[in-house]
Amino acid sequence: MKPFLLFLLFLFSALTVSAENTGIGAKPVEGAEVIFDGTREMLDAKWTYWDGPRFASAMPIKWKIVEDPVDEGTAMQTDDPLSKGQFGAADIVTKKEYRDFRLHIEFLVNNKGGNSGVYLQNRYEIQIKDGDKTKHGMGAVINETESPYPLYKGLGQWNSYDIVFRAARFTDGKLTEKARVTVYFNGEKVHRDVTINQVWGGANSGIDGGNDGGKGITDRPGGLKLQCEGHDVRYRNIWIKELDLGDKGTDF
Repeated sequence: MKPFLLFLLFLFSALTVSAENTGIGAKPVEGAEVIFDGTREMLDAKWTYWDGPRFASAMPIKWKIVEDPVDEGTAMQTDDPLSKGQFGAADIVTKKEYRDFRLHIEFLVNNKGGNSGVYLQNRYEIQIKDGDKTKHGMGAVINETESPYPLYKGLGQWNSYDIVFRAARFTDGKLTEKARVTVYFNGEKVHRDVTINQVWGGANSGIDGGNDGGKGITDRPGGLKLQCEGHDVRYRNIWIKELDLGDKGTDF
């Protein structure tokens, strides 16, 4: 192979996010930061409450560290007595904010109808909802894609999302490209470079939810947020790697 072609192949490889290390138990890729390892120390160090318009709890974080019901180790439980079953009342968010990134997160729903959610940039929700197979249901880019529900392992079992996210782009303060996302659910690609059109759920759901019906996206980074809605949903093995996707898509 000619040297120039070899160089192009190397360059493409360096800029492509590998699909390795997806699924339950996936290890952090090189350069990733572990943001939850099962310990109270890391929960307190890297997370805080989202102080949105409906916030009803108070520091320190009331979510519990509990025994992993399936494997050895511990997990965190979305258990906050002050949430009163309302999203936005006791959601937690990373102290660090992100633009483009790759994320791995594992979750377990412990009760029928259990509901939580993974919010990219504290804006765009990847839904966690037992029993819901609609566009508002399990594994959906909420209200925008179909639910890949058949891949859900069911109550009391660990599941995983592996995500590459590309933030919205702006020129001279104006939105020029909407956010995009690729999602693997339990190691299977379910959403490929999907455009995310808005923030759903209003001002209580996250950054920009109250702007122009959720379509008024602003040019600011946001943390990874996990929703507390009065259900027993548990999380473990969360890691994230910041990326600079430039003008590339999110497929990996």
